[in-house]
Amino acid sequence: MGNLTVLALRGVLVMLLAGSLFVQTVMVRLLAIDLEELGGDLAYPPAPYLVVVVLGIASCQVILVCVWRLVTMVRRGTVFSDGAFRYVHIVIGAIVAGAALVFALGVLLAPGEAVAPGIVLLLGGVGVAVLGVALLVLVLRMLLAQAVARELEAARMRAELDEVI
Repeated sequence: MGNLTVLALRGVLVMLLAGSLFVQTVMVRLLAIDLEELGGDLAYPPAPYLVVVVLGIASCQVILVCVWRLVTMVRRGTVFSDGAFRYVHIVIGAIVAGAALVFALGVLLAPGEAVAPGIVLLLGGVGVAVLGVALLVLVLRMLLAQAVARELEAARMRAELDEVI
């Protein structure tokens, strides 16, 4: 990956992280005000909805930080090492947590008259899609494991070749 690509990706990551912090600090407060106005239409008090939203944003922030670390490893040429797996595992966990939060939001919105039943069904579909992304990252983790194994094998073969020469 070239330096320009790394800089561009880091710029996007910074903008996404800044945007998520803005949403957490400003937009969640506005959402709280809107939820207070809904009042009786919601089956639960506003706090659980806000907790789900804040935790969902936090899981996205965890993913962004892990991607930053992986990009740093790519730049240094150390991504094909066992250290990369830690960040990939965290990303998979954060995605699964995000899917659970989407399902939880659907459960919170299901009773009551606040949203149409179709919205709850859509949230279920989004939760399944997010789980699909977690499975995709798991497949990519397997590809990383194969690449690390090939890297170790190549290093071993180079060492043997150096002994012969």
